[in-house]
Amino acid sequence: MSSHATIRRLTTADIRARKNQQPIVSLTAYDAPNAAILDDYCDFLLVGDSVGMVVHGLPSTVGVTMEMMIMHGQAVMRGTQRAMVVVDMPFGSYEESKEQAFKNAARIMQETGCQAVKIESGTYAADTIAYLVERSIPVMGHVGLRPQAVHVDGGFKAKGRNQAEWDKVMAEALAAEKAGAFAIVVEGVAEDLAEEITKTVKIPTIGIGASAKCDGQILVTPDMLGLFEWTPKFVKRYGSQKDNVARAVEAYAHEVRERSFPGESQVYSLKPKAS
Repeated sequence: MSSHATIRRLTTADIRARKNQQPIVSLTAYDAPNAAILDDYCDFLLVGDSVGMVVHGLPSTVGVTMEMMIMHGQAVMRGTQRAMVVVDMPFGSYEESKEQAFKNAARIMQETGCQAVKIESGTYAADTIAYLVERSIPVMGHVGLRPQAVHVDGGFKAKGRNQAEWDKVMAEALAAEKAGAFAIVVEGVAEDLAEEITKTVKIPTIGIGASAKCDGQILVTPDMLGLFEWTPKFVKRYGSQKDNVARAVEAYAHEVRERSFPGESQVYSLKPKAS
C-alpha cells in the first residue's frame, strides 16, 4: 500500500455547500506550473477564456477556440490535485443549440478531465444550462458584464447602472440558478446589485469587480500579479511580476554579454580526461 496520502479534489457539491459560509477563493489558471502554485490556496481554478487576451494577445475573448481551451485545461489539470477546475466554454461553442452545447461541453470534460464548465449566462442560456445539467455536466453561470458580448455592448462596460440593466442582470442570475447552475460568476456590477443577487439566489456568487458582498472572489491571475502595465481599476495588484521578470532577464542578459554565464563551476567540459 502506498504511504502517500490521497489528496481529494474539491467538487461542485463542495463549492455549492459554501453558500453563506467561508468565502470561496478562486483565480484563473492557464498552465501547469502556475496552476500548481495556485492549487494550495484556491478552492477552484477557472481556465478562463481570458487566456486569449492575457496569454495569446488577442483584443477580446471572442477569438478563443475550443482547441485553445482544451489545451490549457489539460495543462491546468496536470498541475493540480486539490482545486476544482472549471473550463470556460468559448464564444460560438454553445449558443447555436442545446445539442451543440452538450457536444462541446462533453468534449471539454472528456479531453481535460475538468469538473465543470462555465457559460456566459444571458437569460437565453437557461435552457442550455438545464439541458447540460440533466446530462451530468455541471455548469457555472456568468452574469453582469459578459466579455463575449463585448461587440454588442460596445466595450467592457459595467452593468446595473439603471433599472433596466439591474432587472436584466437579476433575471440572468435567477434563470441560471433555476436551470441548475451550481454557482454564478457576477462580473462588473454595482455593490448593491451584487449584494441583492447574493441574498436572492441560493447558490454561491463569485464576484469579479462586484465588491466583497459575494460568496467568493475571482481575479485574472496575471492582473493580480501585475504582469501588465494596465489592469482594471477594481483589481488590487498583489505583486509586481512584470518588474521581477524584467530584472531577472536583465541580469541574465548582462551575464551573457559579459561572458560570465554560466559560472565556471556549472560548465561541463567535453574534453576527455587525462589518463
